[in-house]
Amino acid sequence: MNTARIKLESQDCKALDDVCQQIRDIATKAGVSMRGPIPLPTKKLRISTRKTPCGDGSDTYEKWELRVHKRLIEVKADDRVLREIMRIKMPSSVNVEMILG
Repeated sequence: MNTARIKLESQDCKALDDVCQQIRDIATKAGVSMRGPIPLPTKKLRISTRKTPCGDGSDTYEKWELRVHKRLIEVKADDRVLREIMRIKMPSSVNVEMILG
């Protein structure tokens, strides 16, 4: 039986963990073996901007950061289980990529 790799990305860590828990519940109810959620490295996007728009005054900067959290789940590719996973209501902040292999 092949495995399905489900890669989840989100800026909201709590929403990401909720989706991972739902996938874990589906896999355990069906009795299918699964690995994960495996935390992948968090991508940190940093931007520093100058506070004053005119350029006068002291050099003070604001630092902005965006964190993208990632998880990887491997599930045995059973048709019934994959259909149930596709029916999960995903928040709009969570991106899902599924690879069958």
